[in-house]
Amino acid sequence: QVQLVESGGGLVQPGGSLRLSCAASGSISRFATMGWYRQTPGKQRDLVARISNIGITNYADSVKGRFTISRDNAKNTVYLQMNSLKPEDTADYYCNALTLNKEYWGQGTLVTVSE
Repeated sequence: QVQLVESGGGLVQPGGSLRLSCAASGSISRFATMGWYRQTPGKQRDLVARISNIGITNYADSVKGRFTISRDNAKNTVYLQMNSLKPEDTADYYCNALTLNKEYWGQGTLVTVSE
């Protein structure tokens, strides 16, 4: 059973930074891609960033230039460095992992950007 555990969320002022972590149970090299999604109440869950097992990255237009996704295979962890945070970045952030035929989700971590 795959477990993804997110951490690093919290309250931050506009313009501030946070780093989210997603620790996986077992090797992350088995996942074709890993990513971060976010969701606000009443809305769908949207892709923020993802990274393939060979390091190819994709970002939502709204976070390009501000967020960076990375992975540390030795630590079985994926990170999301979030800089220049805006109030509209406030959401529950979820870690996602994909193999060829299965998808896994973490429990989510809340990020609140507010004065």
